[in-house]
Amino acid sequence: MSANLPQTRNLFIDPPYRDYYGDRLFDVADANLNRDGTLQPFFRMREQAANQGKQIQTADFLLQGEYAEETNDYYSLGLLDNFKKVASEKCAYLAAFIIMEPPVVAPKLYKALPALTAAFDRVYVHNTHGDGYSLEGVESSKLRKLYWPIPFSNVLETFWNNQERLQRVVVINGNHNPRSRRGELYSTRIEAMASLAKFGAVDLFGRGWHEWWSPKSMWLPYWRHRQALMSIYRGACPSKFEVLSRYKFCLCFENMAMDGYITEKLFDCLYTGTIPLYLGAPDISKFVPEDVYVDCRKFSSWEAMWEAVKVMSEDQIEEMRLTGRDFLAGEAGRRFYNSLEEIFELRK
Repeated sequence: MSANLPQTRNLFIDPPYRDYYGDRLFDVADANLNRDGTLQPFFRMREQAANQGKQIQTADFLLQGEYAEETNDYYSLGLLDNFKKVASEKCAYLAAFIIMEPPVVAPKLYKALPALTAAFDRVYVHNTHGDGYSLEGVESSKLRKLYWPIPFSNVLETFWNNQERLQRVVVINGNHNPRSRRGELYSTRIEAMASLAKFGAVDLFGRGWHEWWSPKSMWLPYWRHRQALMSIYRGACPSKFEVLSRYKFCLCFENMAMDGYITEKLFDCLYTGTIPLYLGAPDISKFVPEDVYVDCRKFSSWEAMWEAVKVMSEDQIEEMRLTGRDFLAGEAGRRFYNSLEEIFELRK
């Protein structure tokens, strides 16, 4: 933040969806919005800000003009249609824009990077060197590395301690048709599930897989493997943590292969003591110890991967679980746990 700005300011955050307006972004009591602790990082950040005498609200309060005469900072988590209004009305300082989705999900955000870096003091992306997106016209000096905000700094004992686990692979993902094909791993995930289905080794949970009529299903990978997908589909799950805790392994694929793009999928596994079979960020070993996940890139086929993991000893599995627990509680895990506090400059 610029040194000549007042230290005590009102902070406003534009959430990724308007469903979170009215300060619902911080409503951890809402079981639907806060499913599996999704809102916990925002609630924690707001509490820390309050302890420092700062107020954080969702940006609808700013956009309604209630704080036009105050000194305000504006942050956005992905809405593109508000920051120009904030800038034109000069009702807030454009502090930071945070891009959490990858290009295969939100290509418009990456196409807007030249305008975003011109307008905001900082723009947070998963990597700052342009892997997966273009740097043309972008003020690269304004880019910052985003660490995915995670809700917990340690394992969830109730789930982690469960020893009665199936010698199987679980998948918890909704059915999606990516907006962009470059680098997407949706089709690879489907192919892996179809292969594992041949060995009776996998169960699929998530929304929309049975909806053959949905636009999300209207692409070749889904229809090519639909019969296999339906044979392993177990429906939606109320709690990812409870389902994960019933399995030894989880097919943990990011939505895109892109440097630095490491999301809650990996951390959900570590919280519950389930071994991630990981495919995603090519540089994941820079951020997460290699011995807490199985790197799917090391295998020539999905059959070879399954043959390797199904014979892992209980001692091997337990060592990986313990290393994952240490990572969460250690300094490397704290980069993700304290991500929002760093972005909002609330460091203790």
